[in-house]
Amino acid sequence: MAVLELNNVSKTFGDGATKTEVLKNIDLQVQEGEFLVLLGFSGTGKTTLINMMAGLEFPSKGDVSFKGAPITGPGPERGVIFQSYSLMPWLTVNGNVGLAVDTMFPNLSKKEKADKVSHYVNMVGLSHAATRRPAELSGGMRQRVNVARALAMDPEMLLLDEPLSALDALTRANLADEIESIWSEDKKTCVLITNDVDEAILLADRIIPLNPDGTLAEAFEVKIPRPRDRTEMNNSTEFKRLRAEVTKYLMDVGIEAKVEGSKTLPDVTPIHGIPAAVAKAQEGLIEERFLDFSQLHKVYPTPKGPLTVVEDFDLKVNRGEFISLIGHSGCGKSTVLTMAAGLNEISKGAIKLDGRHVEGADPERAVVFQSPSLFPWLSARENCAIGVDKVYPKASQAERQDVVEYYLERVGLADAMDKQASDMSNGMKQRVGIARAFALSPKLLLLDEPFGMLDSLTRWELQEVLMEVWDRTKVTAICVTHDVDEAILLADRVVMMTNGPQATIGRIVDVDLPRPRSRKALLEHPDYYRYRQQVLDFLEEYEHGAKPKTEAKPGKEAA
Repeated sequence: MAVLELNNVSKTFGDGATKTEVLKNIDLQVQEGEFLVLLGFSGTGKTTLINMMAGLEFPSKGDVSFKGAPITGPGPERGVIFQSYSLMPWLTVNGNVGLAVDTMFPNLSKKEKADKVSHYVNMVGLSHAATRRPAELSGGMRQRVNVARALAMDPEMLLLDEPLSALDALTRANLADEIESIWSEDKKTCVLITNDVDEAILLADRIIPLNPDGTLAEAFEVKIPRPRDRTEMNNSTEFKRLRAEVTKYLMDVGIEAKVEGSKTLPDVTPIHGIPAAVAKAQEGLIEERFLDFSQLHKVYPTPKGPLTVVEDFDLKVNRGEFISLIGHSGCGKSTVLTMAAGLNEISKGAIKLDGRHVEGADPERAVVFQSPSLFPWLSARENCAIGVDKVYPKASQAERQDVVEYYLERVGLADAMDKQASDMSNGMKQRVGIARAFALSPKLLLLDEPFGMLDSLTRWELQEVLMEVWDRTKVTAICVTHDVDEAILLADRVVMMTNGPQATIGRIVDVDLPRPRSRKALLEHPDYYRYRQQVLDFLEEYEHGAKPKTEAKPGKEAA
């Protein structure tokens, strides 16, 4: 039986020339006890759709009903969990959940109310933090309070608007597992908005993509038996089939070949501050051990004595190789990267690039951070041009401009070169950051979770962009990531780090997959899930800060 229905629903904002149609002719029935996932790119109207289900917005055309009655506003039968957690900062965990219990059950005794609060706080695993205030909680814990508060309203239906998107990968996975566990216990009707395909498959009975034009696609039925274990699913034929199918659909409708550049790269030689005599002696760059991390340590002083964050990090990288560096939060990935960039002092050991010790920052080592740190008052073109004059001192102004425009075209910004950074989306800003790094023609490209702040589907798009540009330049690259698929997609080798402190290389997996690569092609490659399993197994071994008794020794996995 359908508990919620949308009949021929459209939604527009603005009037006249500014009128924008966000949703078009939506027909949707949500069945009682169903877990429905709406999946789509940012800006496709997912939040508008769930706001109409919640009664927070109303359709411009068509109608939305709950159990046959028109939705005229919010109601306790529809509990909403938003992406941001609007908790009362002066109340404890119990106090925030108690607000909902007081509202819904005003006639219960004080003890009965306390028991109810305790029940829901326990349900989301926060009994140990019941007396803490929001300022004393992590982002993941605050979102758990949000979930507990919504559950305490005892709604018939839960509406979840990207509740996990602001969380780190491990917290996100844990909370997704809890949401499924709560749903399977109570069999409440759930509608979840997400942009994460794996999350959708883990939780859903049905997945419905929202197209960029504001229409709904055909539903994908998820027939994987419950309960679903994310590690075990990696070996499920149905999971692989569905994952490939949903991914292909989303990429076909949302990620098109936007790069048709008109510029050609001028034949100009970069100069990276190397004395002329040294440059002459080093003609024909070192091929093997082009980048050499030798017994690298990083030690920070603390009131309790020296703290070794990274120790004995030993890695040899050949010229043109792409390395992914992966591990749990706090394992020192970014510390290694910033030492390679010359932005963080080496405590012990050495890093050599092309036969020379790394000392201080230099354009020969270009860095793309999670936040691209553009000058907001400058255009994409002007931000990308920074450093180009220094790197190509013998090139003409026109040639330097061609370098800048070539890479901006390659990252899909041909029509936005003169747009100010302050007017750009996060995805566009990161494109400028990537173009700026490549425009320096670096010997080494360092990427520190470059897509970590972006939604999953924008991340896919920029991964494709990065692979396409890298394939043309074959620059030696290291990418720090916590995303298993990103690590495998980009890399020749995936280097896995043990947990910190005293983090080091735990295991190395050679990724022998054909290049040039695309996400669609790799999902269909027979070896892809084998590599994925090796990385998942390692991360599971080190989950929750674990320090396995027998530390995995660095070495290549059998390909």
